[in-house]
Amino acid sequence: MHLDRTDFAILRELRKNARLPNKLLAERIGVAPSTALERVRRLRESGAIQGFHAEIQPQAVGIGLQAMISVRLARHARGDLDAFHAYLLTLREVLGFYHVAGANDYLVHVAVHDSDHLRDFALDAFTTRAEVAHIETSLIFTFRRNPDLPVYQDSERE
Repeated sequence: MHLDRTDFAILRELRKNARLPNKLLAERIGVAPSTALERVRRLRESGAIQGFHAEIQPQAVGIGLQAMISVRLARHARGDLDAFHAYLLTLREVLGFYHVAGANDYLVHVAVHDSDHLRDFALDAFTTRAEVAHIETSLIFTFRRNPDLPVYQDSERE
């Protein structure tokens, strides 16, 4: 799907507030409400918009501590990568993960109740896995998603 300037404006606004009423969205981007509604529908159907999410206060759901766990695999065989990826998807403490290049292979964002939970989780979830060679845990003191994540049009990349 080719995205134009209006589509990018919609994406920017919805990234900031996915619950923005259609009428206000239309005003902010300078189109008719029917145009905004149709554009959002098209963006969803094309996969450019993959979903709408709520930001949850971690303490409200018992999360007292978050960490990034750097994981280095013992081998880089496709089977090991696929198995570890599938395994991460089963862990409820895992908020998200990144398969990365560099000294480590994965950065795993975890949310736990407290430091004891983090210790037990790291030991049980990672050090018991044959494909894991090394882990390093970094506590997260502050986490905040940037609502103004840049969205680039082809002309903006130049």
